Amino acid sequence: MSRAYNFSPGPAVLPIEVLEKIREDIPDWNGSGMSVMEVSHRGQAFLDVAEKAEQNLRDLLSIPKNYSVLFMQGGATLQFAMAPLNLSRPGDTADYVKTGSWSKKAIAEAARFCNVNVAGDGGDSNFCHIPPESEWQKTEDAAYFHYTPNETIGGVEFHFVPDTGDIPLVADMSSTILSRPIDVSRFGVIYAGAQKNIGPAGITLVIVREDLLDCKRADAPTLLTYKAFADSASMINTPPTFAWYAASLVFEHLKDRGGLAAMAEINERKAANLYRAIDESDFYSNPVQADCRSWMNVPFILRDSGLDQKFLAQAEGAGLKNLKGHRSVGGMRASIYNAMPEEGVDALLDFMQEFEKSNG
Repeated sequence: MSRAYNFSPGPAVLPIEVLEKIREDIPDWNGSGMSVMEVSHRGQAFLDVAEKAEQNLRDLLSIPKNYSVLFMQGGATLQFAMAPLNLSRPGDTADYVKTGSWSKKAIAEAARFCNVNVAGDGGDSNFCHIPPESEWQKTEDAAYFHYTPNETIGGVEFHFVPDTGDIPLVADMSSTILSRPIDVSRFGVIYAGAQKNIGPAGITLVIVREDLLDCKRADAPTLLTYKAFADSASMINTPPTFAWYAASLVFEHLKDRGGLAAMAEINERKAANLYRAIDESDFYSNPVQADCRSWMNVPFILRDSGLDQKFLAQAEGAGLKNLKGHRSVGGMRASIYNAMPEEGVDALLDFMQEFEKSNG
């Protein structure tokens, strides 16, 4: 089977071992005579999958016992509303750091439910840096503090965890979750859409400290409360069973590969090799400040933008897919999540070098 190197920002590349297991299970799951997509979410067979998925995730992230793990729907975008709905009352103020497109969207949605204080804003550099934490203007009694550890579109990433004291820290980790170890105990809520490092689109992971489960708004819809999902083991309604099953396979695969410390080593090396090649060239450039460059999403610009379409067409022909940058940024973007093998990055580097020789 011929596989392309898929640099899509999401839905993103999945481990080939997981895809092969899914292919095997699709028509006849565990000898049941049914597809995994056909079994009841309340049957013991699927309950075992859900339990194993949660335990493997807890093992990978060393999740403390006083945190609930929720498997939800709606993507990270729904969490833009669920965070203020669950963690603030009308009139409360929540602090946000604005570092790019996704944090901007989170701020706009939160402003519908609470007062938003933009504690730090990277807009003065066209979101190519993270404003220093020492310059942030925080609210003393904020309901919570929200940030986006990695901006998928702009390729800007926090390489530190903000210090918020007793204020609950909320993080949209959609594009960084499972790429390295994290100290979950420093967060009040972590949420992540699946389609980067977790599995196929359709399921959303939420990790919430249990003292934050009681929704602060009596009028919040039941399906928009963390407590409803925690109390029902994420089965208050029919969950996306296939995506949950696939995520469970990814968690198991990551454990088999040595866990998140091993993934961090690989991911850091992939990113370093790509940034080094860009920095050593006068044909390519990366606009992001060096100390906040993303491990997961690497944007780069050609010296002559008139060559963009030629670059993309030839890359596509070489089996290097989905390298076009986001329309708001332009240029190229290589998303190199967990499942992108080092060989894929090496192939991209070889192509970039040859393209520069031919067109520089």
